[in-house]
Amino acid sequence: MMNTSENYLENHFIHKSNWLRAAVLGANDGILSTASLAIGVAAASEFREPIVLASLAGLVAGALSMAAGEYVSVSSQTDVEKADIEREKVELAEMPEIELERLAEIYERRGVSKQTAIVVAKELTAHDALGAHVRDELGINELSQAKPIQAAWASGAAFTMGGIMPLLVAIFMPMQYMEYYLYCFAIFFLIILGTIAAKTGGSSIRKAIIRITFWGTLAMGLTALVGYLFNINIG
Repeated sequence: MMNTSENYLENHFIHKSNWLRAAVLGANDGILSTASLAIGVAAASEFREPIVLASLAGLVAGALSMAAGEYVSVSSQTDVEKADIEREKVELAEMPEIELERLAEIYERRGVSKQTAIVVAKELTAHDALGAHVRDELGINELSQAKPIQAAWASGAAFTMGGIMPLLVAIFMPMQYMEYYLYCFAIFFLIILGTIAAKTGGSSIRKAIIRITFWGTLAMGLTALVGYLFNINIG
């Protein structure tokens, strides 16, 4: 028996894009920045304590920074959205005919005939004028609408989960060749993360792995170089 349109919910990958972007970005930064910091210190020190301390400090600072930055960024987006919605309310109250024409023009540009566009615009305006303009004129919907607290929490938590991995490597792996342990495990974690993100988002796993390996190697390699150039024996 076929489902009716009322009972059928089509699930596209784009529906996951908001939380996926924040989670992947946070975890990726957590792994990469914490591992790079640990590698830089490991390249300049023969002792475990400064490596662990630097990793822990980088993890805490990075998680808080990610959460705060995401909150501020998304809050700014929210303010813009609210201002646009308020302005749309005023325009609907002061010049409803012009707003109706604008809405019809939008549908017409999308390929609907002029007569049909006018009918659709009138029906949607009668049903929910503000909702129609917010969605179709401003481009704001439930999927794209900014949510500062959710974004901040997701980014901070994801960074923490990512940063814990290289921290555990710094704590438990042998000190000899620590930089290489950190690099190999970080790349391994990044590949797993990239694979999960690609499968969840429906994109190419191969491209995700190549991209993440290249940029991860570059970032950690440059940080290690700094550590070797400033080969200070941190005690």
